Amino acid sequence: MKDRYDVVIIGSGLGGLISANILAREGYTVCVLEKNNQYGGNLQTFVRDKTIFDTGVHYIGGLSEGQNLYQYFKYLDILDDLNLKKMDEDGFDIITFGNDQTEYKHAQGYQNFAETLIDQFPEEEKAIKSYCAKLKETCNQFPLYHLKHGKPYIENLELFEESAKEYIESLTTNKKLISVLSGSNLLYAGDGKTTPFYVHALSVNSYIESAYRCVNGGSQISKALIRKLKKFGGEAYKYKEVVAFNFDDKEIVSVTTKDGKEIKGTTFISNVDPKLTLKLIGGQKLRKSYINRVQNIESVISTFSLYIVLKPNTFKYRNKNYYHFKGENSIWTAQDYTQESWPEAYMVSMGVKKDTDQWGESITAMTYMNYDEVIPWENTFNTVAHKNDRGQTYEEFKAQKAEAFIKEIEKKFPEIRSCIQEVYTSTPLSYRDYIGNNRGAAYGYVKDVNNPLKSFVSPRTKIKNLLFTGQSLNMHGILGVTISAVITSSELVGREYLLNKILESNKEKDPQ
Repeated sequence: MKDRYDVVIIGSGLGGLISANILAREGYTVCVLEKNNQYGGNLQTFVRDKTIFDTGVHYIGGLSEGQNLYQYFKYLDILDDLNLKKMDEDGFDIITFGNDQTEYKHAQGYQNFAETLIDQFPEEEKAIKSYCAKLKETCNQFPLYHLKHGKPYIENLELFEESAKEYIESLTTNKKLISVLSGSNLLYAGDGKTTPFYVHALSVNSYIESAYRCVNGGSQISKALIRKLKKFGGEAYKYKEVVAFNFDDKEIVSVTTKDGKEIKGTTFISNVDPKLTLKLIGGQKLRKSYINRVQNIESVISTFSLYIVLKPNTFKYRNKNYYHFKGENSIWTAQDYTQESWPEAYMVSMGVKKDTDQWGESITAMTYMNYDEVIPWENTFNTVAHKNDRGQTYEEFKAQKAEAFIKEIEKKFPEIRSCIQEVYTSTPLSYRDYIGNNRGAAYGYVKDVNNPLKSFVSPRTKIKNLLFTGQSLNMHGILGVTISAVITSSELVGREYLLNKILESNKEKDPQ
């Protein structure tokens, strides 16, 4: 370690790693500190029974040549390091309901997307085309989403005041189509009372443009970013949990890690949940009004996940995801489950290896779970770096939930139980401990159409040399967090300058 760094980044989630790469490229000395044994935050993978599982990245959008995430990743020079499998172009997301045997398809490419839905809803061509046009129009209001110069999106408040549920319902009286158009809303924990349409649009647009799975898991992204960071002289350290910020008057001069190491810096970037960051700083250096505002932002609901290892050659590989709802009425209310009705909705995705073709090796199934359900064990912490047994009652709780979840999945996939070799689970506590999200939140903070500015967190904090980055700032997901890192890094290098560098890297080189 150096005596001092230009930039010290706390947390190695995607936002922290991309910020580190951008700034190291610009000549800053950079140090990334990660508390766990693996870099990457939601990009982390884990292995059970020789099978790789993703913790958070089940598929990625916008990665075909020339598309938005492709351009950002090309600038970062990691495209050649990624092993990807394009998902089913005629139905990468499948929306299903209760006992309805019909599978409603979300296809790749806007023309294909519209035509596929029109085939299933021939009377609804106008509504489907209006929906597609609205998605594109909304995304165009966010300059960095399309790598364009323009005013920051936050200046256009009207964007934030349109409800996703209300807009989609305004298109048609066909309840089934409304449910199908809304059907992948587990991507952003859609809630009928609060979710703005722009969140829906930014979440689904890039997948419609193109959808890919990461062969052998999403950790390849973080590994590629670490390699590039080191190429540009940056440093990264695991098992370095930051436990204190040290001040000289009103500026941070260093951080202290759990093992007693002091790391000095000029600028500090926190890729840790802002709520947790402010708790670390304490109440002496910030106004109570600022602390209270951030602490009172509602965190998105968490999830309960099943990680299923399949018996060899028993369950066919599906190159698509399934979003299943008990009924059409639970599309926007699945978070408001009761113990008797849980789970009201779930997503099923399959892992992919290099030779995956006919038979699947693993399944991940996710459904909503409120953090309150795991409060009895919230004073326990369990990571690879710090093992802690939560006790027998916790294991019984997980087993009970797993059985209820599998029973629900069986209704859609009757053969699944006989194909299961082993089942592993994660709860909101797993996400809290491994990812560092407040209350195990799946996607940062709730964006509320009724109070658009309430959840806005600027990368600039009330401490002169502390910046935020990550999914709690703008949007979650690979693309959203990438843009967040660009915005944060722009605070140091300049937004116009950085965007020009990114655009320049995507221009075709002149033939020699």
